[in-house]
Amino acid sequence: LVRSRGLGDVYKRQILYAEQSNEPAGDFAINILIVEDEEDVASRIANGVRQSGFVYEHAYTGDDAILMGQDNAYDAIILDLGLPGKSGLEVLKAWRAAGLTTPVLILTARNSWTEKVEGLNLGADDYLTKPFHTPELVARLNALVRRAAGHSDPLLTYDNLILDPARSRVSLDGTDLDLTAFEFRLLKYFMTRQGHVVSQSELVEHLYSLEGMRESNTVEVYISRLRRQIGADKIKTIRGLGYRFG
Repeated sequence: LVRSRGLGDVYKRQILYAEQSNEPAGDFAINILIVEDEEDVASRIANGVRQSGFVYEHAYTGDDAILMGQDNAYDAIILDLGLPGKSGLEVLKAWRAAGLTTPVLILTARNSWTEKVEGLNLGADDYLTKPFHTPELVARLNALVRRAAGHSDPLLTYDNLILDPARSRVSLDGTDLDLTAFEFRLLKYFMTRQGHVVSQSELVEHLYSLEGMRESNTVEVYISRLRRQIGADKIKTIRGLGYRFG
């Protein structure tokens, strides 16, 4: 799906459709901003993150990236440094000056070690040199999201529950659970935010990958199903606020 956002064709919002990724409708996903002006590179990145179950939005210029980064909540950002208009370094500097703490992975040209150093000094969290392998990009994104959520270990654990993002497996007391993709991503989202209250609006607005599926009662149905699988006590309802895992 491609949508214009009030600025004509200044930038496009691209949202993952279930049929494009072979995922069930209404899946939850990590939300990524891709800032890349080269169409072929952007397409390769988009395909890679989509196949890994992420949803994404795409900015083509530095000016658009600044607006989108400040106006929307992303789990991580991929930022090419060689952009038309404002450079990637200028974008990164503007984000950090505005207090944006979203993890940023910068893309640099081969042998541009000075850009890597300057980018890291300005607040980038990681970098990749072009050309790169898409699986490595996705792995680095996953690591950034885990670290930002306070989980450097690739396994997410709570009490007798273990979630393995790399293998898409969940076990309870050592026994694998049979979760749908929807339930798995919902649980993963909760487990990366252990101890924090997550509102229904946050789940609906930030995590649904399909615009037409944004129904709060659907969230309640799947939380109920998940509770039956992992134990009702692990996801607590905080009246008037939302839910808290753990």
